[in-house]
Amino acid sequence: MNYFAGIDVGSLSTDVVILDERDEILGYSIISTGANSTDAAEEGFGKALTAAGLGRGQVKGIVATGYGRVSVPFADRKLTEISCHSLGASKLFPDTGMVIDIGGQDSKVIRVGPEGKVLDFTMNDKCAAGTGRFLEVMAAKLRVSLEEMGDLSLRGGGEARISSVCTVFAESEVVSLVAKNHPKEEIIRGLHRAIVSRIWSMVQTVGVYGEVTMTGGVAKNKGVVAFMEDKLGKPIHVYHEPQIVGAFGAALFAQKENRM
Repeated sequence: MNYFAGIDVGSLSTDVVILDERDEILGYSIISTGANSTDAAEEGFGKALTAAGLGRGQVKGIVATGYGRVSVPFADRKLTEISCHSLGASKLFPDTGMVIDIGGQDSKVIRVGPEGKVLDFTMNDKCAAGTGRFLEVMAAKLRVSLEEMGDLSLRGGGEARISSVCTVFAESEVVSLVAKNHPKEEIIRGLHRAIVSRIWSMVQTVGVYGEVTMTGGVAKNKGVVAFMEDKLGKPIHVYHEPQIVGAFGAALFAQKENRM
């Protein structure tokens, strides 16, 4: 049996997947990237190997992806996260026509063709608006955990208006709303609406095709997913661990290259 690894080094987390030649995920890890991408890749790889019950020498191919992919010296190849998220999403959900990836520091909307081929994409990588970092800052201001935000927003009946998706300006708006004793649930709903509005403008650039899959850490937020489904008018696929979809795609690429 041959084994392959995908290492996705993101701004906030480093995700690693160990795959066998039957496309089965044997083990994975999700750790904080921290200040050193190379150290994070080494640590994450080691933890994923332990979860899979394998040794390093048993892995036949390694592909690195993510913004920190250049910091993985032991990878056989380095590919963009756009390609890896597309392949990973289409493997998990074969009818995927569009991928919405909301990561820690950037967001991407990708039009996907047969076998995960990238047909078109757009991305926001100039500021933290509409990203995991945006939600992280707002959660800290509201003194709630990121995990709580999704459930809280689904409880809120009303909705606070957040006029800006700029992290700095939106933070000021949140502070003001908190000072006025505005319900947290309604503030969070307003924040989620602001994120979805930002992503929606990107969706319109690419166009909606086929079924939609969301990847990245923000896909764990039920509130954001629900708002996005409402905007799209269709259900969204979310893998049970959406953070590892890019690493899964990278491992699939490693597997494909070793079959050539």
